[in-house]
Amino acid sequence: MSTLTLAARDSSTMLRRNILHMRRYPSMTLLLIGMPVILLLLFVYVFGGTLGAGLGPTGDRAEYANYVTPGILLIAVVSGAQGTAISVAMDMTEGIIARFRTMAIFRPSVLTGHVLGSLLQTLLSLAVVTGVALLVGFRPTASPVEWLAAIGVIAMITLALTWLSVALGLISESVETASNLPMPLVLLPFLGSGFVPTDSMPTAVRLFADYQPFTPVMETLRGLLLGTGIGSNAILAVAWCAVTTVVCFFWARALYNRNPAR
Repeated sequence: MSTLTLAARDSSTMLRRNILHMRRYPSMTLLLIGMPVILLLLFVYVFGGTLGAGLGPTGDRAEYANYVTPGILLIAVVSGAQGTAISVAMDMTEGIIARFRTMAIFRPSVLTGHVLGSLLQTLLSLAVVTGVALLVGFRPTASPVEWLAAIGVIAMITLALTWLSVALGLISESVETASNLPMPLVLLPFLGSGFVPTDSMPTAVRLFADYQPFTPVMETLRGLLLGTGIGSNAILAVAWCAVTTVVCFFWARALYNRNPAR
């Protein structure tokens, strides 16, 4: 059996393992879907009337739903990353990795299974969040090509954050630590253009908001889905996603290869 065939077979086996975990423990999936949905409803129906003022001709809740949805989608991606970190930490602390190390399997397949499983879980969450957003007033104007481009951007940021969360799960000494390490990522959409335009912020906060990685991603999604200006944000978004993915992939692989089962 060739190395490529072995890698594909073992990776698919590990993916099935992670899907079975999701089916047997649906509470994690429900939590990852529930948090962005609750935030969406909160910001549209509680804060939307005020925060939507000045965003456009009407400044109503429907217009704010259009503005805030890209930020909520990023929060859904971050929630999925947090679940991945927890899942990886559970494997590392419960001894199953020690068992895998004694078996004749393709070693990176364990991490690949976590990444692919997380991608599927996050895509499910994003589909639900998008459906709820449409119900509360989100009205994208994107063409099919722009929708495909937006899905590609979401896939890139999801892959980048998933590999980051795998690395965070590998360095965590406990499941509790793994659940806390990705939490600062949840703040980035709030400290960016996710909920209000950055030009409304104080200078110091605005500088951070403009140059942190989530802002170009959200602005690119907003431009693709709603027809607003994108400018250089698309290039910045792709660059941030590519660099994060490559760095975190090699970081996670190095941690897994040297990290004994705890």
